[in-house]
Parts: sequence; C-alpha cells; structure tokens
Amino acid sequence: QVQLVESGGGLVQAGASLRLSCAVSGRTFGTRAMAWFRQAPGKEREFVAAISGRGTSTNYADSVKGRFTISRDNARSTVYLQMNSLKPEDTAVYFCAASPLSRWYENRAAYDSWGQGTQVTVSS
Repeated sequence: QVQLVESGGGLVQAGASLRLSCAVSGRTFGTRAMAWFRQAPGKEREFVAAISGRGTSTNYADSVKGRFTISRDNARSTVYLQMNSLKPEDTAVYFCAASPLSRWYENRAAYDSWGQGTQVTVSS
C-alpha cells in the first residue's frame, strides 16, 4: 500500500485557479494510474479526473472538462490537478487516489490507496 498526501486547497472566488498536489510514497508510482475524486457535503464521492501510469492517457468528468487538467511527474512521484475557472459547484473535499493498475478507471473501486483530502471552497 502507498501513502498519499494532498495539498493546495483553499478558499477562492469564482473564476480563480488552484493547483492541487498529491505526493505519493512507494516504489511503484510510475506504474499506477492516479485519479482525483471529490465529495461535497451530503453528496457521494464523485470522479473528477484520472491519468494513466505513463501519463499518456487522461479522462475527465464532463463537469470539469476544459477547466481542469490532471498531470503527473513520475520522477517526483507527484500528481497534480490544475483547476481553472473555478465555480461554486466545485466546492468539495478533493481526494487523490492510486490504482494498482496502469489503466485509469472512473469507478473508485479500482483505487486501493487514498489521501485524506484537501478542502476547496469557491465563493460566488
């Protein structure tokens, strides 16, 4: 099992940008698909974005497509989520997740390691 630590959340106004980081421990980072999920109060945890182990394939939820970008730096064992044009509906706790597989999935069951989450709050 790997350990993940998210950072970069905060309180911003609508239209602003944030970059979330997820530092990952372990020796198999470069072979693991990584993903970001988010959960708002009273809502189910939902898929946001994912990236394959080599970083050659990405996937995004329709709600964030065109605004968010997931990337990874395997040399630094870090995955990022660049969030632009933030909306109040983006307010949630954002979680980083690691999969034992190289191919990404949208289902959270495919991910075996999770960070503790970082709060993102977007005011109108």
